[in-house]
Amino acid sequence: MSVSRQVLTADQMRAAEGALIAGGIGVDELMQRAGNGAADYVWRIAGPSRRVTVLTGPGNNGGDGWVIAEAIRRRGGHVVVLPAAEPRTDAARLAQSLYSGAVVDGVVDGDVLVDCLFGTGLTRGLGDADLALLNGLAARHGKRIAVDLPSGIATDTGAALNDDLPDYHLTIALGAWKPAHVLMPACARMGELRLVDIGCGAMQDAGQVIGRPRFHAPAADAHKYRRGLLGVVAGAMPGAAMLAATAAQGAGAGYVKVLSDAPLAVPVDLVCARADFSDARIAVLLVGPGLGRDAAGHFLLAEALAAGRPTVLDADGCHLLSKGMAATIATPHEGELVALERHFGSHGEDKIARARNLAQASGMVIVAKGPDTIVASPDGRWAAAPRASSWLSTAGTGDVLAGAIASRLANGADPFAAACEGVWLHGEAARITPPPFSAGELAKSIAKAYRASLQS
Repeated sequence: MSVSRQVLTADQMRAAEGALIAGGIGVDELMQRAGNGAADYVWRIAGPSRRVTVLTGPGNNGGDGWVIAEAIRRRGGHVVVLPAAEPRTDAARLAQSLYSGAVVDGVVDGDVLVDCLFGTGLTRGLGDADLALLNGLAARHGKRIAVDLPSGIATDTGAALNDDLPDYHLTIALGAWKPAHVLMPACARMGELRLVDIGCGAMQDAGQVIGRPRFHAPAADAHKYRRGLLGVVAGAMPGAAMLAATAAQGAGAGYVKVLSDAPLAVPVDLVCARADFSDARIAVLLVGPGLGRDAAGHFLLAEALAAGRPTVLDADGCHLLSKGMAATIATPHEGELVALERHFGSHGEDKIARARNLAQASGMVIVAKGPDTIVASPDGRWAAAPRASSWLSTAGTGDVLAGAIASRLANGADPFAAACEGVWLHGEAARITPPPFSAGELAKSIAKAYRASLQS
């Protein structure tokens, strides 16, 4: 895992900083690294002409703000600091003493607001005075930047600890990404996301933000079965299976076959055959998209799982599991996630905890999809998707995701990697498809997203 993509809880971030300090890097130096790194991003927006107001709080996040303000001042920018409270840590007090610019004591107008009131570790809402100050400043500045996290956001859950918090145009994470950077509702109000490296090492049990995978052309001696035969089970609504199959064709599998007991009209490059789960050449099965929740759907699901092939479970399949049933990967949306939690007796406080607990309880890799998508493995690994296009909120896009994931599994990726690769392809396909798009258009863009990750 790339250290630049790790996601750390508040406790893990404190441990990472503690390891740096134990290695001889002082708190003051870490504050200078964080503040000056953040100032680079602030300067890109403010430049020498825009008026910058830095709102500081009592802790080290406030100290970062004093460093940012001094860096902007040294570059010739127009900057003032508005301290909501006097610094209470030695490092923050030193940073304050090194600032040589203007300080104000009330709400001012400006062009760029830099929120350094509170950062990682906040567990309670802002007081009335702080909230009023923050919102008053936000209303008087055209651009708003949050340093580390927007004030009033819970680090580990992404929950808003106050109502009526402002939105931001940019959020600058310090040292590592935090769960709030990838979880709704917090990440929806953060704007663009940037990371400042302060030298943190890799932390045990950290999550990761899913990055661009690396794909390679098939080997010189490859053939369609070696690249993986994926069987997509069609049920009561075969259109969903067709979407999944189309996406799967573009995601790396050598052979995609729609399995249906009813005749279907399929494109010339797709094969439709009767649902024969005994075919030993089938590498992976995908069951659930458009399956239906009646007895026929339950029978198809039971047959598919009984075949003993690695299986991706989606949509209706998540509602039809009975005792003793499980798949290799499940891709539930919120309603399906609730159904699976009920089936396996699992729960959690936030989406990361829910996905991880369900993965452990079920033995399946869980792709808890939605505007914030979390991938969790039974062995404890977890990953978060980069924030994706809101145009994905249309019918059928989940079928496309399931097809991409199943294709990567059929192509030979391990289940956790297959899930992460499929999620990335899905998000990239949405990014490159002109909006508004249909699920069918999205499915056809999976191949373009795959092509963007081919290595020579």
